[in-house]
Amino acid sequence: MNITLRLAWRNLWRHPRRTWLTIGAMVFSNALLVFMISLQFGMYDLMINNSLQAFTGHFQVQAPGYKDDLKMRQIVPGAEALAATLREELDLESIAVRSAAFALISSEDRSYGAQLFGVDPEYEVRVSSIPGLVASGRYFDDRNAQEIVIGSVLARNLRIGLGDELTLLGSGRDGSFAAAVVEVVGIFDSGVPDLDRSIAEMPIGFFNDVFYMEDAAHSIVITTPALSEIELYRPRIEALMPPGDEVVLQDWDALQPGLKQAIQADLSSAFFMYGVLVILVAFSVMNTQLMSVLERTHEFGIIMSLGLTPGRLGRLVILETTMMGIAGLLLGALVGGAITGYFMLNGFAYPGMENLAANFNLPSRFYPEPTVITLFSGPVVVLMGSVLSALYPALRLHWLHPVEAMRAA
Repeated sequence: MNITLRLAWRNLWRHPRRTWLTIGAMVFSNALLVFMISLQFGMYDLMINNSLQAFTGHFQVQAPGYKDDLKMRQIVPGAEALAATLREELDLESIAVRSAAFALISSEDRSYGAQLFGVDPEYEVRVSSIPGLVASGRYFDDRNAQEIVIGSVLARNLRIGLGDELTLLGSGRDGSFAAAVVEVVGIFDSGVPDLDRSIAEMPIGFFNDVFYMEDAAHSIVITTPALSEIELYRPRIEALMPPGDEVVLQDWDALQPGLKQAIQADLSSAFFMYGVLVILVAFSVMNTQLMSVLERTHEFGIIMSLGLTPGRLGRLVILETTMMGIAGLLLGALVGGAITGYFMLNGFAYPGMENLAANFNLPSRFYPEPTVITLFSGPVVVLMGSVLSALYPALRLHWLHPVEAMRAA
């Protein structure tokens, strides 16, 4: 085996320029794959976290069917008590009760419809980024205050500012008429126009009085310490759910199906591009090894006449390719890891992603997230593709006749 390795190594460097060009192509493609895959996964985590932190959370306890049909009567009974139990048993403070209603919000001369949420000021700050996005004024500090916080676009449409009063008209949980006058104490700016145009919040104590919710709510929002811990918390939450079918546990995937679809669509297009890159590298390797086999036809004929089988010669060609592939894998992972590390610290401006960033409330710079998978999955696929591409040059040796080969120049 040592002789075979030495022979394969020596054959590689018969034409060092060609070998280095082939290894260079592998290094370039591997480094590009490492960086792009790490960047993609970092972007997806950022996209998911930002979208869920804005409003959704990782889980929501709701009435069956509420997700698809937001009716006032589809409630979580005893929501405050259930939320308190979940906080205590899970040792998790990021659990908040939330109610919702559609209301007509009117200023002195304009009216707009909006989704109005009743929130608990103490816990809402732990499950939503909205309180931290208040650009002017303040967030609530009293769960019973007759106050409202609205989005910047809605405030502009209503032509109102801090301290102005708004009239709310809607329908209560029992179908009765619900109305209230509230003071604008805060205006938030999430950077997502649809959110800033259609969302308003008020303290849940006052909300419950206006919309006759009593001790019920429409959802209990739960945010786990990390996205990776969702499956660890799921069985624990389900074990604490009340018996029967009054409530169901919805995860972020069910609550925001569009987010997962956007990620899947982006992954599909990205993997297609990565596949094209791997194929190009494989063809480059196949061309290199095919030229090597053709140049050594005379030599192979002599060796075969001495008793060496075409199978062993084919394995020699594959071994040469594997050695180049391993060199490309290690160097590519090293270069790609260094590039990824640089952009981890400095961020990467992703051209052409402004619209996607705006839709999911993302920052202007993305940060790669390297893992063992992102560092080596791409290079391993390139290595496998390169070795497979060497099969054709190796198989050509089975069609080689020693006498004809020795006649080759």
